This record gives sequence, C-alpha cells and structure tokens, in this order.
Amino acid sequence: MTTAEGALTSDIDIPDEAADNIFITSLDKIYNWSRKNSLWPMGFGLACCAIEMICTAASRYDLARFGMEVFRATPRQADLMIVSGTVTKKMIPTIVRLYNQMPEPRYVLSMGACANGGGPFKEGYNVLDGVDKLIPVDVYVPGCPPTPQALIYGLITLQEKIDKQSIRTVPWYRKEDPTEYVPIPVLGPDLVDLRQIDIIRREAEKSRIDEAHPESEEAAIPEASNA
Repeated sequence: MTTAEGALTSDIDIPDEAADNIFITSLDKIYNWSRKNSLWPMGFGLACCAIEMICTAASRYDLARFGMEVFRATPRQADLMIVSGTVTKKMIPTIVRLYNQMPEPRYVLSMGACANGGGPFKEGYNVLDGVDKLIPVDVYVPGCPPTPQALIYGLITLQEKIDKQSIRTVPWYRKEDPTEYVPIPVLGPDLVDLRQIDIIRREAEKSRIDEAHPESEEAAIPEASNA
C-alpha cells in the first residue's frame, strides 16, 4: 500500500520508539536507488563536447553529489557510455565494440548535436547522423556543445529513468528476452550495418538486374486516330 506521497506503508504494528528507525520500501526501490547513485561512466571523448564533460567532472560541479564521479578506463567496469562529440564512420566500429563489452545493466547518453543527429557535419561523407543509428540511446542532451549544467540535467534524467525500472521487466533478467548484441559495422566505401545485410543484398541484386535488362528510354506513344 502506498500513500499520496508515494511512500510505502504497512499494516504491521511498529512500536513508537522504533518508528523513526524503520524504513518500509520495496526491492525495486532499493535496487534502483543503489544503481542510479553509483553510475560509473566510461572515460573517453570524441570532440569538443568532451571538454564540457571534463569540466562537469571537475571540482566546480562536483558530480560526487550524484555518485557519478568514478570514470572508468575500461568498458568492463562501466555502466554508462557518454558519447560526447562527433561520431565519424571510422570511429563508430570502435564505439560499438566498447558498447558490447559493457556489462548489463548499461546505459548510453548522447551528448551534443553531433552525437544526436550529426550536427553541422550531418551532410558530410564521413560523419554518422546520430549514434542511435547503431546503438540504443537512453538520454539525449541537446546543445553545441551542451554546458556542464545541461549534462548534469541529462544525468539526473537518466537517474529518473533508472528509478522507474523493475527487476521483473528489465531485459537483462529475462531468459526469453536477452539483451541485444550489436554487430560491429564494417567500414568500406561506406558504413555497412550488418543487421541490414539482407536489405543491402536485395537492393544490390535489383540494381544488377536493372543494369542487365535496361528498359527502353523512349515510351511507346500510340498514334493519334484520324477519326
């Protein structure tokens, strides 16, 4: 049973002298409280947004207030990937590889216009128009670049998302719904997402058939009747 304020209550009689020392909660609340206040971001940056991320981790903003100050140098000890900067097609295979090495539960925060959708380089031949094309993103932080305050707001938003999860529904605890392994894209003349390889092969076969049997460029125009 919950109160209007959202706190759990119980029908169990608690002595008055112990009432201030007993906290009634649920397993989900304890589980999510411990996870959201002990996020370990992975320490890497891609472009100018990384400078703002470094400023956020400095003493002025004190990320330790939120339990997020422990940046890890290996993905195997991190549960939060902050994609801070321009995602080039040459870099995205490495980002996907790092993401696959992170243990569950893991989260991704896309920081800045470039990571969100390509930014001012969206039409460039070497820039991916959004890191969410290949890995799932939980929180988007807009800006070019976002301020440290904006990044902190994004981290707080991620905490709120974590707080609403349940052990009974999260994918990493369900045998019938395993977490997805993202195939590492192949960088050739262009970036190839291996999850779309069947579509690419069909389109390539269609183009080959069209080249082998070109249609007539002149449309047949019926002659006008003199009647």
